Amino acid sequence: MIFSRKRAAGRHARDERTTEVLDDNQAEEASPPTLTRGPYDISEAPSGVTRLDLGSLHIPAVPEVEVRVQADQQGVIQQVVLVHGQNALQLGVFAAPRSEGIWDEVREEIRQSLFNDGAAAQEVEGDYGTELRARVRTPDGTTDLRFVGIDGPRWMVRGVYQGAAAVDPAAAGPLAACLEGLVVDRGQEAKPVREPLPLRLPREMADQARPEPSPDGGRPAEPRQV
Repeated sequence: MIFSRKRAAGRHARDERTTEVLDDNQAEEASPPTLTRGPYDISEAPSGVTRLDLGSLHIPAVPEVEVRVQADQQGVIQQVVLVHGQNALQLGVFAAPRSEGIWDEVREEIRQSLFNDGAAAQEVEGDYGTELRARVRTPDGTTDLRFVGIDGPRWMVRGVYQGAAAVDPAAAGPLAACLEGLVVDRGQEAKPVREPLPLRLPREMADQARPEPSPDGGRPAEPRQV
């Protein structure tokens, strides 16, 4: 089942404020800097934003961005892809340790995997730190990919851009806005490092996706695409 709907820099980018000399009382009253760009942890996400709740990922509604979700008949999601024009952004979210991030390690494994498949990958600096860019062969020809990783509190978001956005970050436009507004609900349950965090369709969408029973009570009808 594929659900498709059009939806009407991160932890590393915080408010830039003019440096001032504060006395002791002012320093005590000064609030810590707030995040100006996500992905956000659920504990620090801005309020008043319309988002699609997929469990561990809450995707902000951005005009002209289509959210394509591939899920099984129980509503468990295997893949989330955001599409805008000829560009796409595949999203994944994984458990990470409390003490340190895992993107550096994961990125090196991706690079090695690409190399083993005959694709050279290049590390470049992007809005979220070190990214990985590669050109891979597919049955339809060559495809450019750009891997972005963001480490959060006990989680890591991995995004893979395709299309012009894979070679020119400025072309990502609304897809980049989705990544900047993304919210992660890690939960408190202990999970193995790198285990994908659970993603599920909202109940009303899962109900639409369930196969309808056949009129004669025999084999259920094929599941619908919504």
